[in-house]
Amino acid sequence: MNTWMSILPPFIAIAIAIWRKEVILALAVGIFSAELILANGHPLIAFIETAERCVDVFQDMGNTRVLLFGLMVGALLELIRASGGVSAFVERLSRSGWTQSKRQVSWLTSIIGMLIFVETSMSCLAAGVVSQPLFDRFKMSRARLAFLVDSTCAPISVLVLLNGWGAYILGLIEPEVSASPISVMAQSIMWNFYPLLALAMVAFTATTTRVFGPMKQSEETLNIVGTEAIEEPSKSRFMIIPLAILVLGMVAFMYYTGEGPGNEIISRIMSGSGSRSVLWAVTLSTVSTIILLRIHKRFTYPEMVPLSYKGMAALLPVVMIMLLSFAIGAACKELQTGQFVSNIVGDFLPAFLVAPLLFIAAAVISFTTGTSWGTFAILIPVGLPLAYSMGLNPSFTLAAVLGGGVFGDHCSPISDTTIIASLASGCDHLEHVKTQLPYALTGGVVAILLYAVFGLFM
Repeated sequence: MNTWMSILPPFIAIAIAIWRKEVILALAVGIFSAELILANGHPLIAFIETAERCVDVFQDMGNTRVLLFGLMVGALLELIRASGGVSAFVERLSRSGWTQSKRQVSWLTSIIGMLIFVETSMSCLAAGVVSQPLFDRFKMSRARLAFLVDSTCAPISVLVLLNGWGAYILGLIEPEVSASPISVMAQSIMWNFYPLLALAMVAFTATTTRVFGPMKQSEETLNIVGTEAIEEPSKSRFMIIPLAILVLGMVAFMYYTGEGPGNEIISRIMSGSGSRSVLWAVTLSTVSTIILLRIHKRFTYPEMVPLSYKGMAALLPVVMIMLLSFAIGAACKELQTGQFVSNIVGDFLPAFLVAPLLFIAAAVISFTTGTSWGTFAILIPVGLPLAYSMGLNPSFTLAAVLGGGVFGDHCSPISDTTIIASLASGCDHLEHVKTQLPYALTGGVVAILLYAVFGLFM
């Protein structure tokens, strides 16, 4: 369609989410409005196509694997929690002296997120699961935890490109550049201002333990209502072994599903399938956890079945949000929402404003579609040829697209990474979006100014 009407569905969904604080309702209405446009205003056809759009999500095997991953994570987390493994691990950390203050706990969360850079979902999950009880102990809100997890894991993935992000971006830029694609991608890291600023804000928050805006209100509310109790400590291995299997399994499966010479380990991991790897890893970890708990006689198998269902049920709303996010993303693709936004920006591009406007375009596309990877696929083939035609540094231009995509993701309530960060932190999704937004906007505005200033000298 590629008209102004193509941007209405995502904006309708986001407006309703902010107004009614009901993400599932907002996404459903957004999908219906997209189908209404595609059906030329026929409401019955739009209603039918809305249902079919959700069914069509399962035609994409990657989407289906991510949805199953969400359910399996719920089962795994509940088994780990109920076993007392998390509280035992926290008790062990407390005795070691590594978690004696808010500062230490905050830095622990960020360091875990940085170390597991191979896959964003895994780093969010590991950092969130370990940190939840620690944040409760020091009366820090889950919103603060979600911010630290989200603003560490996604930015580090786009800066340390030895992962699926790097392989994907490399594949997009290879047809568009005349120089070495790896060199262009590597040199973009120093110009990727938003992720660097996001990590700087994480470091500031972790070091000073100070929070601002809506997040400060979340902290005050927490101090009033208190926190819920956790399970009695048992054995820390009930948490360490499942998470180790999860992370190591993820890396191994990324290598197994990757392509390239057998002796080039990093190359194969970078080209591996993220959706396959996360599902296989979490399934292996869940099965291993069941066996581990049975061997140690912590639970019988009949006791673990309802616990698994309880965990799945707890994450069912999040899985539903993912499903509807995939559906509205597909509808926006058919409406050509991303192309419309990029065409608007393409009409107003003085040389020194190329990078700032590409950053803004990437942010808007990512915000409205909920996917930074989809944004990269739309704008990298637009931005890099434009950079060459205007004599600009391709790495500088690439960094603007990558940073804008991550920025839009951080601001969007329909972003998969934002949803997973909420899930991993045990935080209400809309509260996470609301409390993170002032930090993300601050970083975004500063990044735009930096691109404008450096653009004058490129």
